[in-house]
Amino acid sequence: MEVEKIELTPGFQISRIIKGGWQLSEGHSKRSDTDPIEDMFAFAEAGITTFDCADIYTGVEELIGKFLVERKRRLGNNTDIKVLTKFVPDYDVLASINKKDVERIIDRSLKRLGQERLDMVQFSWWTYTVPRWVEVAHWLAELKQAGKIHLISATNFNTEATKQMTAVGIKLSTLQVQYSLLDNRPARSLAALCEEENMYMLCYGTVAGGFFGKQWVGAPEPFAPFENRSLVKYKLMIDEFGGWELFQELLSVLETIAEKHQVDLTNVASRYVLDRNRVGAIIIGARTIAHLKSNLKVFTFNLDSDDVYRIETVLSQRKGPSGDVFDIERIKDGPHGSIMKYNLNQQQA
Repeated sequence: MEVEKIELTPGFQISRIIKGGWQLSEGHSKRSDTDPIEDMFAFAEAGITTFDCADIYTGVEELIGKFLVERKRRLGNNTDIKVLTKFVPDYDVLASINKKDVERIIDRSLKRLGQERLDMVQFSWWTYTVPRWVEVAHWLAELKQAGKIHLISATNFNTEATKQMTAVGIKLSTLQVQYSLLDNRPARSLAALCEEENMYMLCYGTVAGGFFGKQWVGAPEPFAPFENRSLVKYKLMIDEFGGWELFQELLSVLETIAEKHQVDLTNVASRYVLDRNRVGAIIIGARTIAHLKSNLKVFTFNLDSDDVYRIETVLSQRKGPSGDVFDIERIKDGPHGSIMKYNLNQQQA
C-alpha cells in the first residue's frame, strides 16, 4: 500500500501519517525494549518519512539526529526525510525571552538533529496573558531568513492568536493542533483561516492515546492511575466529549464500519480526520513498530456517505469540548492545564 503524501510548499513534501516523538521522551513512560533508531528505519521504509519532535521532548531530537546520521551512512542521503521540531519557550521566561535566547534554542536543535537547516520549527506559546508571541515569531522569521529554518509553523494557537501573526506577514505553513472525533474545535474557525492563508493542520490526538482501539469496545470506564500522561489527557477529553457512555456508542459505530471495510477501528477514526478540510497529516504516537502495519491500513479504504452519516449522528450528541483550539488547556490550574509540564526547556539547558 502507498502512503499518501502532501506538498506543503513547492519541493517540501511530507507523509500524511507522521511518526510522533512524544512517546519516546524520557519523561513520558518507560522505554521500549526495541531499538528506537531501527524502528525509525522501519517507519521510513514503509513510507512514513516525516518525524515530529520538540526541543522539550527529552532525548528525542538526539535520537532522530542519530537516526539521520545512520541512515545517511547506509543509504547515502536523507532527502526524503522531513523532521518537524518545535520551539517551546518555558512559561516562566515568556515575559523576558529575547532574540539571543531564541537563536540559542534553535542552534541547540540544529546541533541535536545534526542539520544545517531545520526542516520546520513549530512555535508554541503557553499563555496569551503575556502578549509577545508576534514579536517572538518575528525573530523566528529572521532566523529563517538567515538560513537556519526552512519553514515556520505554529502549534496550539487558537484562531485569533494565529490571525495576529499572519496579519503582520508572518508566513505559517502549518498549525499542529489536537483534532479527533472527540475534539472538533479546529473545525469551528481555524480551518477557515487555514483555507484563507493556504495553511494545513497537522493533527495529534487522532486516536486519543489509544482509546480509539478495539480493546476499549464494551470495556468498563477506566479511572486513575493511568499508565502514562497520554491516557490521562485523552480520558479528560472523553469526559469533555460527553462521557464514557457516549464514547462507547461512538466506538460501536466505528467497529461496525471497520468490519465493513476490513480494517481496524483506529483506521476509521484516523481516516475521518484525514478527510476533514485543511488537514494535511495526522501524527501517530508510537514507541515501537508494533502498530505500524495496522496504521498503514488507513490508506486502503475510503469512508462512504453512509459511514460519515452514522459517525456524525453520534457526534451530534457531543457536549464539548468548548471554545477554540487549546483554550481549555491554557487554564493552568484547570484539569487539562494542571497535568502539563511548563518549564522543560530550561531543565535541558
